[in-house]
Amino acid sequence: MCSGIRLPKTSKADAMRRGEIYRVHRPGDDPKRYRCFVVVSRPEVVDSRFSTVVCAPVFTRGQGLMSQVAVGPGEGLKHENWIMCDNLASVRKSELTQFVGSLSYTRVAELDEALRIALALE
Repeated sequence: MCSGIRLPKTSKADAMRRGEIYRVHRPGDDPKRYRCFVVVSRPEVVDSRFSTVVCAPVFTRGQGLMSQVAVGPGEGLKHENWIMCDNLASVRKSELTQFVGSLSYTRVAELDEALRIALALE
């Protein structure tokens, strides 16, 4: 579960970035009360006036697929979890207010590779 919660970002210097993890309350038709998401949209979209960004959900269980990335306490989460790149979602920026943590450069590289595999990009 994504229960590692930090205070909301408040300044322009704390603007949303690709590779950041946010906790979202009741996302769409998700049965969980909260779900964490990793922002995967490119910086130009994140910084634009678009109201949504593409995100990958974080689940407590994974199958170890090449389209999944293991994350955990090192990224601000309470337990070991998996970023699911086969289940991308468009999430309103206004819902991404509970900052949890950020992926390291190494994890972002793993995320990029998992996205390439999930989307069959070569």
